[in-house]
Amino acid sequence: MRKLLLIFCLFVQLSWALDRQPNADYHARRQALASKIKNGVVLLFAPNEAEGPNDLFGYRPDDNFFYLSGWPEPGAALLIAASPEHPYTEILFLPDHNPSQEKWTGPKLGPENPDAAKITGFDRVVAMDNLRSELIRLLPGPKASVYTDIPEGQQVSNSTAALDWLKRANSFPVYVSFQDVRPPLASLRTVKDAGEIERIRKATDASIAAHLAAMRAIKPGITEREISALMQYEWGKRGCERSAYAPIVGSGFNSTVLHYSRDSETVRDGDVVLIDAAGEYSMYASDITRTLPASGKFTARQRKIYDIVLGAQRAAIAAFQPGESTLKKDHLNSLHDVAYNYINTHGKDSHGEPLGKYFIHGLSHYVGLNVHDEGDYEVAVGPGMVFTIEPGIYIPEEKLGVRIEDVFYVDITGKLINLAGTLPHTADEVEHAMAGQ
Repeated sequence: MRKLLLIFCLFVQLSWALDRQPNADYHARRQALASKIKNGVVLLFAPNEAEGPNDLFGYRPDDNFFYLSGWPEPGAALLIAASPEHPYTEILFLPDHNPSQEKWTGPKLGPENPDAAKITGFDRVVAMDNLRSELIRLLPGPKASVYTDIPEGQQVSNSTAALDWLKRANSFPVYVSFQDVRPPLASLRTVKDAGEIERIRKATDASIAAHLAAMRAIKPGITEREISALMQYEWGKRGCERSAYAPIVGSGFNSTVLHYSRDSETVRDGDVVLIDAAGEYSMYASDITRTLPASGKFTARQRKIYDIVLGAQRAAIAAFQPGESTLKKDHLNSLHDVAYNYINTHGKDSHGEPLGKYFIHGLSHYVGLNVHDEGDYEVAVGPGMVFTIEPGIYIPEEKLGVRIEDVFYVDITGKLINLAGTLPHTADEVEHAMAGQ
């Protein structure tokens, strides 16, 4: 009875740690990946659990590993095989219990648990010590490939040390080649299922609440860090586990620094404050930027630049055509080019020059398990894709940076949906929100 109670408590802990999708969703992704693999197997490893002062923010699963498994615990591995020699096979490998570590970081699911397959949704769950023999058994023969996360150059990945361990075994086949699994995975991750979009929506809703709180709080004399802390509190109490990325709260000149993250200055009267910040809900990110006047009212020049940026975003939205529009610069039907051309033909800098040169980043990126999510940028945008539209103008000599960024997805009918559409967009809406109206 005591053992059953422990299993039940562990299952509840795992179930509520993250808002996971049904096991069937992850199983479908594994099968979809297997259909893209020829003459090989997929082998991926979860990160190991850090312990001590270097583990500042707690364990976070690897994006690709979580996408395929939905498994939130460290030290696991997954193996997927499908070939003429073997029918579709999937195995989750779990490490044996480490009682000393679990005293510090909590109980983990072990391979000996009879309900492990049901809990994880894998066909089989076995001990990590069996990985080498299972891999060799499932390799389809000569010219077989192991598809894994191969790092670039001198970098390492979650799989580097484990693969080195496998290769050192005398019994490991010399004919095996290693292929990068990330391109086929990026192709799959480009299109989100309904469960993924719902979790991005929840991250976005929590982030909207945080931005509204910031709009009400900003005034001269407040620090950038106070605003950042307030926003993290607001999305945290709405279910987000962490920030989706380092929050950017840049006032004055800092508003022109794209990845400013010190958040250490005091907001001054006459500044604009650029806030690029969002939470992460159950592994899924959002990404929102608004630019606010510190005093509650834009100056004429600030409003002019703000309206041009907003006009560029609206031009890109109006130009969107499902199955035809692309996100890359200089591509056919590029939304980036639409926004750039709008900025470059509206307004001037203090020297009378067009403003296009002050739009110095891309217009869009995919959003999902990572704020800059894996995805195929060579394809036209269609149903299930989630991405930002974020034009900006940054003029350092005027200490004036403006960016407006929202997260969009394309629904099943091809309609472009702004997940952050309820957050103030126009200069008037921003001023009214800051005044508490």
